[in-house]
Parts: sequence; structure tokens; C-alpha cells
Amino acid sequence: MPLHASSTLSANRSLPPGRAIVVNDDRRMASGMAQWLCSLGWHASATGNADEAMQVLGRGACDVCVVDGLLPEHAAEQLINAVRAASPLTGIVVMLPPHAQASASMGLATLGRSASLSAADAFVNAPVRDDDLLAAIGIAYRAGRLRQVPESDPDANASSVLGDHATIRHVLDIVGRIANTPATVLITGESGTGKSLVAREIHRASTRRPRRFVEVACGSLSESLLESELFGHVAGAFTGATADRDGKFRQADGGTIFLDEIATASPSMQIKLLRVLQDMQFEPVGGTDTHCVDARLILATHENLAGLVAAGRFRDDLFWRINVVTIEMPALRSRASDIPLLASHFLSAAVAKAGRPVDGFTGDALDAMLHHAWPGNVRELEHAVERGVFMGRSRRIEITDLPPAVAAGGTGILAANPDLVATSDLKNAMAQPERQLIIDALSRHGWRRDAAARSLGINRTTLYKKLKRLGMDLATLQPARQ
Repeated sequence: MPLHASSTLSANRSLPPGRAIVVNDDRRMASGMAQWLCSLGWHASATGNADEAMQVLGRGACDVCVVDGLLPEHAAEQLINAVRAASPLTGIVVMLPPHAQASASMGLATLGRSASLSAADAFVNAPVRDDDLLAAIGIAYRAGRLRQVPESDPDANASSVLGDHATIRHVLDIVGRIANTPATVLITGESGTGKSLVAREIHRASTRRPRRFVEVACGSLSESLLESELFGHVAGAFTGATADRDGKFRQADGGTIFLDEIATASPSMQIKLLRVLQDMQFEPVGGTDTHCVDARLILATHENLAGLVAAGRFRDDLFWRINVVTIEMPALRSRASDIPLLASHFLSAAVAKAGRPVDGFTGDALDAMLHHAWPGNVRELEHAVERGVFMGRSRRIEITDLPPAVAAGGTGILAANPDLVATSDLKNAMAQPERQLIIDALSRHGWRRDAAARSLGINRTTLYKKLKRLGMDLATLQPARQ
């Protein structure tokens, strides 16, 4: 139920600043209120009507919308409904005339206005006192955070980072600890190890999840294109710039921006990025207006940034600014026990694309995958499994269906992991590691199948299917493991 701010006189000045929109047809009042919020650290925009407010909301996430309840032609009610539909997590504060009362059950009887205004989260009376407005904003902010966006995907809460090796468990532990902090994150590791997946997992596990995750492949763009891509441009800034265009940072306002292959940034771009990291302010290419954003920054590289700093190819001040929390993704060859689990996951995805039934791998095929050193890491494994599904003719992927380099095998993984030497019964070579992974996960989580499934990166239904396929009877296994 919406609350009246006058009942909460203690201003919540510890509320974390966010993004706000002030809507009032008295533009002077709107501008003054927005400037005051900016002085408290908020990113506040002043608008004179509902259309302008929705345009600002369309440019990025908004934490709170402060609306004049006496906008003409029932515009306030229409705006509240529009904001609710477009951004359910935005808290709404309505400013009422002196002594007016608002009630979710009675509507606005004293105003003779539509009861739609009672859909707001908080109310404040004019003349607006600073403490009352801050209290109302705090109420609306928290109400917005408490609203949940329903998930249509049953696997939406499952991690997309798969594996049960200790190194992956360590990565996910760090993700869980820093997801809801503002810390800048640097993800390192060889190409193909899943750095982008970890960046998305950080966003998914954070309160920024309802907002946008924006990814930029820095290495694929020239310096001039990268600057426009990140910061946007104004019309006429260069040939072909016929209209203003928002950059990735504005698109990620309220969400997360992921800069992949940051080591490729030029020295001048590194200077621009350093300024953005310090105060989250920038100007679009060809423009003079300064924009402020609230975005979580995650960066990734497969290069040794410390070595590049020593060689004078990367700014040391930028390096120390982004090296707040570092997550190192392990190479696949160092977590070879995860190969059967990953291969099974990629097989299911490839089968869905191919539209033909494939039950698994032959012993020879799995043996080759366990022997291969995987220089391309998880990405190479995914492509190898896809090729096997697309090229194969039988219900099981054979060694001849795999890429030649994988089929040829090697000793790279086995040298580092002698426990993975294939058993004499090649038919069971894939089933045995997968069975052990499931037993270990169940044992760690007190034999709770929902928790074990989450730790394996699958849902409970998929775990049931695997238990059935592997012939695992938990009633027999559990006592033996206790």
C-alpha cells in the first residue's frame, strides 16, 4: 500500500543515489528539484510532461519517478500506468496539493481525481520539504526493489557457467560475493574460457538484472568507431552521422556494460575510459553536453595487462583502477573432469538445432576428447560437439564425426590429469565421470536434489533425467555415502 511521506519524517539520507526523473509542467520547479537531487549524488532529469518523461525512461533504467499529481488532462494517471508497464521496478512518488490525502483503498476523494494515482508507491504534499521528499523517494525506491519480475524460463535461476571443478566453484564463489557490490571487475583468461559468460553471470546475480547487459567487443572496432560506439555521437559529428545516437554507456545506464578485450584500447581511448571510471561522465563525439550514467563496469582480456603496463603499452593508472576484483578463468585442460558434463550440455543444445536424435558419444569419441589439449578451450569443445552432431549419421557421435585435431587425440590433458585415463570399458567412459560428478554434488549438498542441480548448472528435471539414464538409484546410493 502506498505510504504518505509526512508519516516518515526521518529522511533516509543513506539511500544509495540512483537515477530519477522529475515530471512537472512548471519547468522551473522541475529543474530546481532535479538540480537539488543532483547535488545529493543522483542522476536526475527534469521533464515538463509525460511524453518527455517516457523518452528519458526509454534511454535507460530509472530508480524513481517524481510526478506532479496535478498534471493537466489526467496526464499523471496515464504516466503512472505507462511507467508501471515499461519499468516495473521504478518507484513512483506523487506530489499532492497541501493537505490532500491519498489512500490505496479510497483513491483521491478530496481531489476528485482518478483513483489511478493511488497506484503510486509514495506521496508528498506541497509545499515539498526536503526531508519529506527524501523519505518519499526512499519509500518508492525500496518498493520498486521489492517488486519481482516473473521469470518465464524455468532455468532462469540456474548459472550459465557450467562445471564442478574446484576452480569453477571458486569463480562462482567470487561472483556471488561481489555481484551486488559496485566493484569494477576484470576477468582474465585464455580465449574461449567463458569470460563473457561470467560477466553475464555477475549481472544476472545482481540487483541490476532487470536492466540491460551491454557487451562491446573492443578489439573488433577501430579507435574512431569505438569512441562513437561507447559514448554516442551528435548529428553532424562526422560523415554519415545524420542524427544523434546514444552510445553503449547510456544504453547500459542502470545496468551493466561489459568491455571485452580491453587491452586493445588505444592510449587516447584509455584516457577517456579512465575519466568515465572516475566519475561516470562523458561527452558524445562532436557534442558538448556532459552525460552522467550509473553503470556497472566489467572488463575482460586474454592478455597479461601487468606485462603490458611494464612494456608501456597500457596505462598504469587505468590498470590499477580496473584491477579492483580480478577473476581468472581456468583453461579447459586444467579442469578436464568437467569435459563430460560440458560435452553433454553442448550435445543437448546442438541436437535441438540439428533436429535429429543423438544419444551421446561412442567410447572412442569420448576418449579422443579426454586426450585432446583444447587450445581453444570451452569454445573449441562446443564447436567440436556441434560438428559431431551435424556431420554424424548415427545416434551416437563417433570419433570420425569430430574435427580432425580432436580425433587425432593427444597427451596434453592426460599428462596433467592421469586419473582421466580411459577405462578398458570405453562404452562407459562418459557415464562414469558424469555419475561421479552427480554423486559428489549430491553429497556436498546433503543429498538435496534441487541444490545439487543448481551447483551443476542444470534444473531439477534435467537431474532426474540424468539419474534415470545413468541407472542411479539414490535410495541405494545415499546410505552408502553417509
